[in-house]
Amino acid sequence: MDPALLFGIGVVTLAGILQGSFAAPMKRMSGWQWENSWLLFALSGLIVFPWIINFATVPNVTSVYLGATPPTLIKVVVFGLLWGVGATLFGLGISRVGMALGFALILGITASFGSLFPLAMLHPEQLVAKHGLALIAGTTVMVVGLVFLALAGRAREQDLRTGNGVRSGFTVGLVICIFSGIFSSMMNFSFVFGDELRVRALQSGASNAMAANPIWTLTVTGGFVANFIYCVYLLNRNRTWAVFREGNPATYWALGISTGLLWFGGIAFYGMGAASLGSLGNIVGWPIFMTIDIIAALFWGAVSGEWKGASRRALAYNWTGVGVLLLAIAVISAGNAS
Repeated sequence: MDPALLFGIGVVTLAGILQGSFAAPMKRMSGWQWENSWLLFALSGLIVFPWIINFATVPNVTSVYLGATPPTLIKVVVFGLLWGVGATLFGLGISRVGMALGFALILGITASFGSLFPLAMLHPEQLVAKHGLALIAGTTVMVVGLVFLALAGRAREQDLRTGNGVRSGFTVGLVICIFSGIFSSMMNFSFVFGDELRVRALQSGASNAMAANPIWTLTVTGGFVANFIYCVYLLNRNRTWAVFREGNPATYWALGISTGLLWFGGIAFYGMGAASLGSLGNIVGWPIFMTIDIIAALFWGAVSGEWKGASRRALAYNWTGVGVLLLAIAVISAGNAS
């Protein structure tokens, strides 16, 4: 296999690990409400770190944006805003169907929509070529893995009898998860349709690995709007503004900021890895990124005790699903090998 391809897959895998780990620090912030920790994550991960990295790695980044055509900028911002809606729906969906089931459903749909739709729209001829057939086959295998993970999540919730709404309102929760997955895939749409910004960043002197940063920064800024509105709504409704001063504020603020660093670190590395994979990097790299994201999140869930007390049946479903997802990565990677 080509060394550049191996490097790209490795970087995308690292990106997935960072993304799947970003929420782990929130488990140490039990003294805060969801809207408190999530707003801190949104500020650091969607605004502060992206713009710092953007200005630090792209020369004359302001000129990159000023020189871009309005349709490109509008598409990137709109897709970012839609992705932000998907992120908000994520929280609503998992509260109804459970963490494990909701996470698997949403990211599985995101991986599929974020890869197949751009391929069909921009490179329809590739659907019957080696790359396209491997992507379709890998996505199909991945769906099988997601089914096993969904079964694992439902079995675990039944075993633990947490009463978190797996059965009550399940249909509504399932619909929310589906829409969350669709909207969340808009982030990759930004990368696909905002390529003009990457080209202009290269012309401005940015390295190939960092040239995608103007896209990501503008995308997540659009996504911040939806998250900010929802968090402020909850802070006002629940009167939880004062919670920012409760618990262990210094530690909680540090943990909250680390969630943003881990999350955007995953985005930045994904951009680097996708660029290393060549012309189809943003299409082939996306399902790998999302699959590793799922596996990393499952790992941290197990470490934090989420699967403590689960039956052997639930654990068997879980690890079977993880194994199938790894097989899906192998199928997609082999199809892109020279």
